[in-house]
Amino acid sequence: MFSKSCEYGLRAVIFIAQQTTQNNKVSLSTISEEINSPQAFTAKILQQLTRNDIVKSIKGPYGGFTIETEKMSTKLSEVVSVLDGDSIYTGCGLGLKQCDADSPCPLHFKFVEIRNNLRDMLENTSLKSVAEDMNADLTTLKR
Repeated sequence: MFSKSCEYGLRAVIFIAQQTTQNNKVSLSTISEEINSPQAFTAKILQQLTRNDIVKSIKGPYGGFTIETEKMSTKLSEVVSVLDGDSIYTGCGLGLKQCDADSPCPLHFKFVEIRNNLRDMLENTSLKSVAEDMNADLTTLKR
């Protein structure tokens, strides 16, 4: 459903959020290692997230990536929007160019329900809540 860059972006921002709750800044190499993502690809994704004020990049020997306190309330839907736009909420489940209620694909009506549930989850889940789940060892980013 998500593009590869969005998957890695979500993993990265969740990891950074979790580290931020522990007052840690994290390096690019640490992030890419922890989320199993190529470092150059991760750098491009983090650049996009930094430009859109979701994460903060601090330069220098004591630098790294972090999330400002007020940005911890950012919803996952905002991250997805930055990285993938809104096509995940409007696209066809089979990838057809023309698919709507008037001319549905075989999966259209079932996929609409899935998209709506996904939107609801992304719009109601903050970085802070996901980071707290990770801190409580309820979830993991490692396979």
